[in-house]
Amino acid sequence: MPRSATLPKLTPQEGKPVDTCARYLLNNAKYLKYDDYLKAGFPIPTGVIEGACPHLIQDRMDITGARWTMRAAEAVLPLGSLYISGDWDEYWQFHLQQEHKPNHLALYSSGIPLIKQVLKAKLVVLLPLHLFQYLSKFHSPSY
Repeated sequence: MPRSATLPKLTPQEGKPVDTCARYLLNNAKYLKYDDYLKAGFPIPTGVIEGACPHLIQDRMDITGARWTMRAAEAVLPLGSLYISGDWDEYWQFHLQQEHKPNHLALYSSGIPLIKQVLKAKLVVLLPLHLFQYLSKFHSPSY
């Protein structure tokens, strides 16, 4: 490939893209075993990805009137990909399990349900201290 930049008498500037491409292919030759990938039944990703772009990205991002920030687009596109690939249900179960850990288990980490902790804190804030102390004599919460 480097010779193809010199054979047609390209200037150094014109041959630069060819040199860049050749350098990339030489540096990544161990990953470019397409014949082995095809024999193993793997798709060559370029065609699959290029074919999915109009369907996955353009259809979602080019909705009339929609304005996407990079952050929002990066959040939405993987979800669309999961749905289109048929992996949505498996992903959603995983997501729920992961959300359960910090959002649910944390509520009970002290053994006291969070709502009781909040109510107790609001009671302290809303009632004058002497009234709260007086009422506490008559009711000892059992949590």
